[in-house]
Amino acid sequence: MKLKTIAGSAVLCLAATQVAAEEFKVGFVTTLTTPAAVIGRDMVDAVNLSLEHHGSEFAGHKVTVLFEDDGFKPETGRQKVEKLIQSDEVDVVAGFIWSNVLLAAQRPVLRSGAWLISTNAGPSELAGRLCHENFFSTRGQNDLSPMALGEQLNKDGVKTLYIMVPNYAAGKDMARGVETGFEGEVVGKDLTRWGADPQLDFSAELAKVRASGAEALMAFYPGRAGGAFFAQLERAGLGDLPVYTVYTVDSISLPRMQKAGLSAVKSARAIEYWSPDLDNPANRRFVEGFRAAYGRTPSFYAAGAYDLIPYLKSALEAVEGDLSNRDGIRAALRAADYDSVRGALTYGSNHYPINDYYVRRIVEAPDGTWNFKVDGVASSGATDPYIGQCKL
Repeated sequence: MKLKTIAGSAVLCLAATQVAAEEFKVGFVTTLTTPAAVIGRDMVDAVNLSLEHHGSEFAGHKVTVLFEDDGFKPETGRQKVEKLIQSDEVDVVAGFIWSNVLLAAQRPVLRSGAWLISTNAGPSELAGRLCHENFFSTRGQNDLSPMALGEQLNKDGVKTLYIMVPNYAAGKDMARGVETGFEGEVVGKDLTRWGADPQLDFSAELAKVRASGAEALMAFYPGRAGGAFFAQLERAGLGDLPVYTVYTVDSISLPRMQKAGLSAVKSARAIEYWSPDLDNPANRRFVEGFRAAYGRTPSFYAAGAYDLIPYLKSALEAVEGDLSNRDGIRAALRAADYDSVRGALTYGSNHYPINDYYVRRIVEAPDGTWNFKVDGVASSGATDPYIGQCKL
């Protein structure tokens, strides 16, 4: 990568800085094929809207974003990252829906000297033993939402819980997070098949839930699996069972669930770091602009992607466009001095954000559509349980 060559004589350093100032390249990796492409589209649309809102020139640098498709596969994601670094010579690699894709891609990025910023995936490894001075997140570590969910279960007086999650890195983080925050008894836990061909038949697992007598069910099923889960929940006669969820019901899946008449979702409690009804100027501009441009409400996937642009802009402006000032850029990314759609936030020593996590309920708007409404704070100011393993 070109930034690693800015050592040597003052003449060469000046020349390199002048060349770099012409363009600042961001490689954005997401899923643009397979049924999960609806998530990737939300992220791409959010990045493009954010460029419209914040401009495409930062501190004298023209910003170019190159989008790449990971195909929902870790090996494909790694290959696309290597292409972005070696052929496109990007300054930043960002994006990533899936934790297993990010884990496969992180090593070539960080070895190259490029900055790595996840706008969604938050694996425990990168919060702890694999933390890196050049890795940052705009969303948060995977465990934090389910840890907040566990705290909400305690507040609601739940004593027994059943857990259902997919069997991959993020699913395991979600289950572990709930178990960390929940003070009651976990009476059962299932990890179901995931990947390009995820398990969508949950009849056996839901029969176990019913037999367990659990007072509540925790579920994490992003994408189309979430719709399958709630449809089968009703068929299994569990429509009245309190469901607490993270990353299962979002602004992408909710309209589809309403169209399918999945009324069970209306009683779910969704714990999240962001909601479209958060009342701050940056979020209002984001949500209103997204609805006007694309005719739909943005998801939390879009929220993290939208924040990427002002986050990078604040870092480049802090060093007055001097890309050779690596320490200055790093300090600015840690400071996160920009208006985030989630409101006030700080960063922990492992470069994951620290902020509130909200209880979101689903309400029916005057026009009949189902929307999210913040119904309290589940957790505030928590750090993930891996930060002590990070040596930064």
